[in-house]
Amino acid sequence: ALQIEETANPTLAGIDYKFDVFDNPNELRRRIVELNRQSNKARMVAGYCWDWKGKKSPDIEDVQIPEQGFSMRWNLDKDGPLWLVSPDSVAEIGCIHTCQGLELDYIGVVIGKDLVIRDGRVVTDGSKRSSQDRSIHGFKPMLKADPETARAVADRIIKNTYRTLMTRGQKGCFVFCMDPETNEYFRQFVEYSHAETTWLEAAEPSNHRKPPASED
Repeated sequence: ALQIEETANPTLAGIDYKFDVFDNPNELRRRIVELNRQSNKARMVAGYCWDWKGKKSPDIEDVQIPEQGFSMRWNLDKDGPLWLVSPDSVAEIGCIHTCQGLELDYIGVVIGKDLVIRDGRVVTDGSKRSSQDRSIHGFKPMLKADPETARAVADRIIKNTYRTLMTRGQKGCFVFCMDPETNEYFRQFVEYSHAETTWLEAAEPSNHRKPPASED
């Protein structure tokens, strides 16, 4: 789905796994809160496209999507690497730096403007990431000195970021994309999430898919 060459699970066939796409991030948040009541193992995460201004202040909601009336605060600094399992952290939204190495039952992912789909292809933009994101530190100077290398490095980092975020949930992943075309791209995987097909096949335009084999 993210057009990364290697994938641990090329097919969802036979896997009891939930995947859904939301048109509104508030609906996504409500779904995660609902699932979290079961075992405190559902959380929200997002691409690092917003500055972390409220690092130590619970009053600042950093992740803002005004057109959807959505806002959440980045995770507070007090929980450190254990943010993902802190009982109250369902009210916060995590990023790549606070959820690596930890797994949940369900994950809700907000895909920012750093990754969009255009004509069926994943297009990344390192300039849409927060300048505080240390994973792309030095991107702007590199972009001036060697644009091709800078874009390639950022492309790999951004794709791997979302792969990590989207695989934190062992039982399900739910997404909202800020870009409408990108949301529609991921929606096709809802149809195929329990079908006998691979992610690669599902990503192909419908007129390019092979017809089913005849039963004769």
